[in-house]
Amino acid sequence: MAAAESDREVPSALCTEFLNFSAKDTALKWLQVTDLYKEVYQHLARYVPKIYCLGPNLNPQSEDLLAQLLLQAPLEWYLCGEDPSTGLAKLEQNNQPSQLCGHVFRVGEPTYSCRECAADPTCVLCMQCFLGSVHKEHRYRMTTSGGGGFCDCGDTEAWKKGPYCQKHEPNISDSCQEDPLAHLSTDMIARCYNVFAIVLKYAVDMLTWDKEDELPPGLEPPDRGDTYYCMLFNDEVHTYEQVIYTLQKAVNCTQKEAVSFATTVDRDGRKSVRFGDFAFCEQAKSVIVRNTSRQSKPLRVQVMHSSVVAHQCFALKALHWLGHVIGYSDALRRILCQVGLERGPEGENSSLVDTLMLCDSKMWKGARNVYHQLFMSSLLMDLKYKKLFAIQFAKNYRRLQTDFMEDDHERVVSVTSLSVQLFTVPTMARMLITEENLMTTIIRTFVDHLRHRDLQGRFQFERYTAQQAFKFRRVQSLIGDLKYVLISRPTEWSDQLREKFLEGLDTFLELFKCMQGMDPVVRQVGQHIEMEPEWEAAFTLQMKLTHIISMMQEWCATDERVLIEAYKKCLTALTHCHSGFTDGEQPITLSMCGHSVDTIRYCVSQEKVSIHLPVSRLLAGLHVLLSKMEVAYRFPEQLPLSELSPPMLIEHPLRCLVLCAQVHAGMWRRNGFSLVNQRAHSVLWLQIYYYHNVKCRVEMFDKDLIMLQAGASMMDPNHFLMIVLSRFELYHIFSSADCRKSYNRENTNKDVVQQNNTLMEEMLHLIMMVVGERFEAGVGQVEGCDEIKREIIHQLCIRPMAHSELVKALPENENKETGMERVIDCVASFKKPGVTGRGLYELRPECAKQFNLYFHHYSRADQSKAEEAQRKLKRQNGEDMALPPPMLPPFSPLFASLVNILQCDVLLGMLGAVLQWAVEPSGGHWSESMLQRVLHLIGMGLLEEQQQLKNSSEDHDVSFNFTLKISRPGEAPSNTASVLALLENLQNAPHLEVHKDMIRWILKMVASIKTMRELTASTYTVTASGSHGQEEMVCDKDKAERKRKAEMARLRREKIMAQMSEMQRHFINENKELFQQSLEELYASTSTSLEHSPTSSDAALVCVGPRRSRPREKRQVVTCILCQEEQEIRADSKAMVLAAFVQRSTVMSKNRKRPPHDPEHYDPLFMHPDLSFGTHTGSCGHIMHSHCWQRYFEAVQAKEQRRQQRLRVHTSYDVGNGEFLCPLCECLSNTVIPLLPGTKGSNSCEQPGLGQWLKISGQQIKAMHSAHRKLQPVGVDAVEETVEEQCPATENFRIDYTPMSPYSSTIKEMLTTFGTATYKVGLKVHPNEQDPRVPIMCWGSCAYTIQSIERLLVDEDKPLFGSLPCRQDDCLSSLARFGSACWTAASQPSVQGHYIRLVAVTLTPNGSPQGQGFHPPLKLVHPALATSGVHLPKCISAGMDVPQG
Repeated sequence: MAAAESDREVPSALCTEFLNFSAKDTALKWLQVTDLYKEVYQHLARYVPKIYCLGPNLNPQSEDLLAQLLLQAPLEWYLCGEDPSTGLAKLEQNNQPSQLCGHVFRVGEPTYSCRECAADPTCVLCMQCFLGSVHKEHRYRMTTSGGGGFCDCGDTEAWKKGPYCQKHEPNISDSCQEDPLAHLSTDMIARCYNVFAIVLKYAVDMLTWDKEDELPPGLEPPDRGDTYYCMLFNDEVHTYEQVIYTLQKAVNCTQKEAVSFATTVDRDGRKSVRFGDFAFCEQAKSVIVRNTSRQSKPLRVQVMHSSVVAHQCFALKALHWLGHVIGYSDALRRILCQVGLERGPEGENSSLVDTLMLCDSKMWKGARNVYHQLFMSSLLMDLKYKKLFAIQFAKNYRRLQTDFMEDDHERVVSVTSLSVQLFTVPTMARMLITEENLMTTIIRTFVDHLRHRDLQGRFQFERYTAQQAFKFRRVQSLIGDLKYVLISRPTEWSDQLREKFLEGLDTFLELFKCMQGMDPVVRQVGQHIEMEPEWEAAFTLQMKLTHIISMMQEWCATDERVLIEAYKKCLTALTHCHSGFTDGEQPITLSMCGHSVDTIRYCVSQEKVSIHLPVSRLLAGLHVLLSKMEVAYRFPEQLPLSELSPPMLIEHPLRCLVLCAQVHAGMWRRNGFSLVNQRAHSVLWLQIYYYHNVKCRVEMFDKDLIMLQAGASMMDPNHFLMIVLSRFELYHIFSSADCRKSYNRENTNKDVVQQNNTLMEEMLHLIMMVVGERFEAGVGQVEGCDEIKREIIHQLCIRPMAHSELVKALPENENKETGMERVIDCVASFKKPGVTGRGLYELRPECAKQFNLYFHHYSRADQSKAEEAQRKLKRQNGEDMALPPPMLPPFSPLFASLVNILQCDVLLGMLGAVLQWAVEPSGGHWSESMLQRVLHLIGMGLLEEQQQLKNSSEDHDVSFNFTLKISRPGEAPSNTASVLALLENLQNAPHLEVHKDMIRWILKMVASIKTMRELTASTYTVTASGSHGQEEMVCDKDKAERKRKAEMARLRREKIMAQMSEMQRHFINENKELFQQSLEELYASTSTSLEHSPTSSDAALVCVGPRRSRPREKRQVVTCILCQEEQEIRADSKAMVLAAFVQRSTVMSKNRKRPPHDPEHYDPLFMHPDLSFGTHTGSCGHIMHSHCWQRYFEAVQAKEQRRQQRLRVHTSYDVGNGEFLCPLCECLSNTVIPLLPGTKGSNSCEQPGLGQWLKISGQQIKAMHSAHRKLQPVGVDAVEETVEEQCPATENFRIDYTPMSPYSSTIKEMLTTFGTATYKVGLKVHPNEQDPRVPIMCWGSCAYTIQSIERLLVDEDKPLFGSLPCRQDDCLSSLARFGSACWTAASQPSVQGHYIRLVAVTLTPNGSPQGQGFHPPLKLVHPALATSGVHLPKCISAGMDVPQG
């Protein structure tokens, strides 16, 4: 009460002083003093502690009112020189407002960005400006703000057109605006300067003050009290629950109060949780630190003097006041900017703005937000001071980012988040690049924070700790800053800009050299992998840099000199990287088809290979730009093209593509080996998936393909294909002289044959892509929009798609645009939504001819769907079923030689070999998919020749003569058939019916091309028309021939089936005795199994009672799903466990309205008959070693901590709550049940009868009474002692007997693990293995699980144990054995006490509470119950009535 009274007295005490206070007189006094700084500080020292922080219950409204009247009013009087209401109104009237809107967005506020006019996606408008602008009629994007940004209306650099809304449209008459300071008198400027300097310095000093019990000089209060605050600060490490729980313990508050404290701390960054003297607050601090320092760094808590807290509160109010005052006049804003940026006596980084920035990480969240908003409303609203601030920001960039790495607050409340406001302004970004070398600074800062490298200097994320993973997530923000700098390409280059950009590119290449070859993988053949490899960090880095790489290339494309120098630097970096890769690189010579090439021996399936090759891919992009910008043709002398080594260029991209092929072929799948290795394969599969995914493929898969095209264009095509064969590990198949015959006769393992077939298919597909992918501007003679058109066509060839589906399937640029809207109308028609309510784009019929079955961005599933859809369409249109390759645009001159791959000797030899294998259908060592690819390649060659003939004026101008090459037979001595002859043979092959149409199309194309070569150019048109009619006649004849052959094939199949049936009957008749013997053996085995079946009537088992059957003892051997090791279940061996899931259940509840019990005081020994809730245990039945499971679970925990936030998806399990997925079936689990051996049962003859059991029990009880009496003090009746002594204990009965646990330490540990999990889940409490209720919850879970399964079987009309699945059978068996063994992991007195209570209720007529029930069988199977009589006399003496005898 006293504290409350003092709180109420404070305002009244101040009211008396307030009545005598005059803000005007105070301001006049300040005008006359010589040391205004000292006078204002004395005023603040006197009044601030009297207004703020006077007790635990603060009154913000009262404080703000008093602060306005006693503190801010004198400042405003001094500033204006008159009544503030008049002076500020005059300033506002004479003000020329800025054309910038500057509205600061609140969290969740809507923002609008024009997709047509915005310079980049960060340029946004507030709602008011958007509705008043021209952009509301354009295509726009609407998002919600995360807080911290401001409206860009009025910024001419942010918009390509329409930079102003109606409100901020500049007045034409005021085109040459005068200086805003001209409207202010000299005296007022001086007064403003003085006030702003004092107030801003005061606020900076207090917000950056780090002493808890002192104040800066000049602010010491006249009368210092002895009151303190225990101040709790926010961090991003501890959860709400941890903070609430800790506060309840530390300051003894209710949960509601603790929630309020935690919410305020999270919102404002700090909150006082206790008020009093120093010792009182220090006590709370120690409790908070102790309770939060067990698993991570403790919460930050400070005991601060109330006067320090008071001045910090007013410092925030002072910054708010400054932001409010400068809103009246741009002149005041400029004065404040001058004050903030003015250097102090210390020189560099001594301005007040610098001090605030450099101390940002030391401030709490609320203080950061306040001064950030002041910066945005002052410095960032004036272009002149915005540039000065940007320079200071760039100078301190490295230090600011380093502080941010050590800080634990989110970036949105860090000063580093202001980079988006500075770096996205094009002129400012280029100014910072040239003057402050910003690009180099950002990249070096980024590289410096990734220190974990391997011996070759490459980044290594495999062994990242949780702390390192946390820093890696934070360092990714630097990539965003680099993106802001590069997001706007320069239109004009200065020499200084070229120099600094190329210097930044050098640094960028240093980063790429650390990434080139990182995270390599090696195919594991017989090795056990303990941990799942880490891969997400490397791919996260790759995805973050994707747009940076594209923007670097776009910058290079705007200046020829920069492009040439960038190409040279990138080539040098790649050469440096290749000098470091020497694993397994032994020189060899390859010879085939009369050609030979020197290369290296390298097997992707045996050596290290990495999917991360950024240097190679950047060089590929620059190489295309040389062609696109025609630099390679106009300045060949400046380029090192003659120094290029094509085999070096293609080596690592080729390895990467071979890795993908081997993964698709199943060579990296570990069939028959441990499960963790299967997970390693799945991780590699994910890498391959992202490699081809739309988010990464532009700078990964596509660039690897371009690099192969660049290298192949500078090589002999035969040499290129031999190297490809070698890397695919297929060279030995095609290089032999009789490859067309030997491969079919090889008696090879089926898996190897299947893998080789898949590799051949992938290799043929790669050749198609190298020759056929020409829609990249610079590779082929196409426009920029042709590539996106082709993407859309091939997506719509799969099926009609909605707008959103198309957008997801197309790559985005740095502005999050796909370019689809520009071309969609050319290739598709929109079908308005019908009943389904979804509009779809459908491919225009004329675009279907551009369909390519082997489109390089198709997945296998997409390819299959597209093929089916196109064949269906052809069937509907009555066309033949051939899917020939489409017409392709010509190559650019730099890549023109690629077409020669189609007519080179090595490829023709490969095509002939596959066709020869297909002639013999019994071989089996080829596939129809392989043949289909061969036919597609032949079609590509024919179309290329036809196109060159059409575009050529005379026949001899065409050097590409594919028809001639495929018509030539092989040379002696092999004399193999030509490709064309093999095709003619296959045309009539009955086993290739599905390929007939394609083969006919090829033969027609051959005939057509031969005709074109034979006829002269003058008669070409007439001949073409005649040949067209001839083709129609041939088409009709073909249809009739096809129908005739189909009928013959049907008759042939029927004849073959009849022959097979006759052969089966003949075989059975000849082998009647053998079949009869097999049937007799089958009947014998069936009858034997029935005899031994437990369900047989003559072999019934008795489970309970004196005639209980003795169970057969059998050796139980199980296999761990993680390490694949077998182990027998024994009590002294290592623990084997079942993955299990424990949960609270109300499935059998008869009363769901029962209020929840108090978990701290609930006694679960007796379950209420309404079964309002129970604890159910289920298991998937998969078995592991306990140590294997522990390692697996620790790896899951570590992976969750390392997982990148942007890639983290919503999971169905909570690792923090002990949940995980079964490693094999991914069933949800949260604990494990130990597997225990069966207890040795006794013979039925050893079971005592009821009378004998009662007699023995009575003797044991009397013996325990006697032992208990001996412990009593002297004076007990001697007669009773005599009676007790006459009742000796039974044989083998010891009162002081303590049972020993028969289990090993690991089994006991798992017993404790499962028991604790059941206790925690069942009661919804924190785990406590010492709680005496742990064994009760285990017995209850066993009983509830049995009962729930029994009820389920009753409902399904099934026997109790006759229809259980294996997993339920294993789970029940393990639960029952656990129930009989959990006493070994619990406190003996607790278990014995539970037994006594159960026995008392069983034997006492009225012992059971009304309405309570329990499960008696549990006590009958518990081995510890027979030895629990030690404490029975004590319980009996306490009042239990246990009958004697």
